[in-house]
Amino acid sequence: MARASSTTELAEKIAWHCALFMAIMLVLSCCESSDGGGFMGQVTQPRNVNKPCDEIYVVREGETLHTISEKCGDPYIVEQNPHINDPDDVFPGLVIKITPFKNR
Repeated sequence: MARASSTTELAEKIAWHCALFMAIMLVLSCCESSDGGGFMGQVTQPRNVNKPCDEIYVVREGETLHTISEKCGDPYIVEQNPHINDPDDVFPGLVIKITPFKNR
């Protein structure tokens, strides 16, 4: 009988420590600074218009080929990407090749 009560006590201690750990993690995630990344440690990339674009660009929500062209300095996006059949059919997640005009 003593063995069953010690197992129960051990389980209760483990449950209490897990609850304490979860509470601490919740408090720490709420106290995270606003400039330290995204929600719960997600890494977010700041949108800096002056930053040159990478050669491979992933379209984000709300972007058009025109806005990407202005942002990245590439007026020939459609010509460089034969998989874009309709310039109006651009969607988030679409991968395109960027060649900034300055580098040509």
